[in-house]
Amino acid sequence: MATRVLGRARRGLAQAQTRTRLTGQLIVWCRKDAHSTLLTKNEQSNLYKIQFHNVKPECLDDYNKLCEEVLPSIHADKYYPCELVGTWNTWYGEQDQAVHLWRYRGGYPALTEVMNKLKQNKEFTAYRKERGKMLLSRRNQLLLEFSFWNEPTPREGPNIYELRSYQLRPGTMIEWGNYWARAIGIRQNNSEAVAGFFSQIGNLYMVHHLWAYKDLQSRDITRNAAWQQEGWDEVVYYTVPLIQHMDSRIMIPTKASPLQ
Repeated sequence: MATRVLGRARRGLAQAQTRTRLTGQLIVWCRKDAHSTLLTKNEQSNLYKIQFHNVKPECLDDYNKLCEEVLPSIHADKYYPCELVGTWNTWYGEQDQAVHLWRYRGGYPALTEVMNKLKQNKEFTAYRKERGKMLLSRRNQLLLEFSFWNEPTPREGPNIYELRSYQLRPGTMIEWGNYWARAIGIRQNNSEAVAGFFSQIGNLYMVHHLWAYKDLQSRDITRNAAWQQEGWDEVVYYTVPLIQHMDSRIMIPTKASPLQ
């Protein structure tokens, strides 16, 4: 079935390119509201930051230990209006990489408040200085959550996590959201759906879907089972043409992660 649908998806891409081009230019459907207004629950409620840290291979254990000493204390301190949603090391995908996901309740004002307060935190300043010696590179994005996904909450383990990231064609975010709003129920049978986000700052038109599985075999079984659900093939068929690039990370939670 997957082969047949992928074939349909390729034809769909060709058709989409044909019908959306006029005099060599890509037509983007007109809209009157921002993505953040149309796709999220409340732009002022939750803002997320995802961090990708590429660690020197010989420093990964020390890096994890350092994070375990500092990040939970910020998470637990009500003085900071932020929460550590999850922290992981990549298992498959980019190697020697740490991924951190933070939530700021109150949106951009909460983010600004946390940044200003952390500047006065000597322990955090020392942590950043020591952390910098262990990193090869780092980047981050500010994200909003899709209204039709669950808000990520702590989970007991052990689990593995998959972060699937999609770089969409500019102007297609609303269309993506429309298809996934109808499809997310198909992927809830094993409570594997953790969270779904779209970028606001950083790489734009970027979508992140976060999934949880017991192990790689469970992941394979769950994903194959989706093809037996009515409507899943149509989701793939209509969303593949919207994607410019995609990748997948399999991640293992660290000891400090609320998502285990």
